[in-house]
Amino acid sequence: MPQEENIKSKVSEILKRLKKERPEAHCELTHKNPFELLISVILSAQCTDERVNQVTPGLFKKFPTPEAVAKAPVSLLEKEIHSTGFYKNKAKNIKAASEKLVKEFNHQVPQSMEQLLTLPGVARKTANVVLGEAFGIPSGVVVDTHVSRVSQRLGLTKQTIPEKIEQDLMKLIPKKDWIDGGHLILLHGRYVCKAKKPDCQNCILNDLCPSKNILQGR
Repeated sequence: MPQEENIKSKVSEILKRLKKERPEAHCELTHKNPFELLISVILSAQCTDERVNQVTPGLFKKFPTPEAVAKAPVSLLEKEIHSTGFYKNKAKNIKAASEKLVKEFNHQVPQSMEQLLTLPGVARKTANVVLGEAFGIPSGVVVDTHVSRVSQRLGLTKQTIPEKIEQDLMKLIPKKDWIDGGHLILLHGRYVCKAKKPDCQNCILNDLCPSKNILQGR
């Protein structure tokens, strides 16, 4: 299929340029171990990584392990994570997820998509981040609002549902690049191809972007 091959070639060039621009691209959530990463990703829903990184040092100082979080009163967890938004639901999820880690996974974060998805508060995006960043397992491509936006603007997908966008990207990006590729596209969306004011003039992908004329005319 010539068209698909052309798109794959385009994706290869996109990743090559993004890698050159951000050679050290990685998850920007501060963490020391898989458990801290898991909790941080759950807290990052509808919240910036910057805010999460302000909250988690205090949280993990008081509750450093799955057992500690599992035993903590929900009210205390809510107080610690209040500024991340949706704190009641997040507190409930991180407590329930920690309880499950203690009871069913020997206090350890599981290393499979199927097992991670059984944890409260964990969907594919969270599981992909944890597997890729903590364990180096390419289980899929992380698709958040930034990845969705950039992928659509670059013409890599016409889908709007994250799971379907991920399926399109997994077909276009070689499996060995799923982890780094997701980080690169995400960070490009966070810092350059922004939702309201995309910096098209300084974008290294400008000549590859079918949306540039529309975006530059904003």
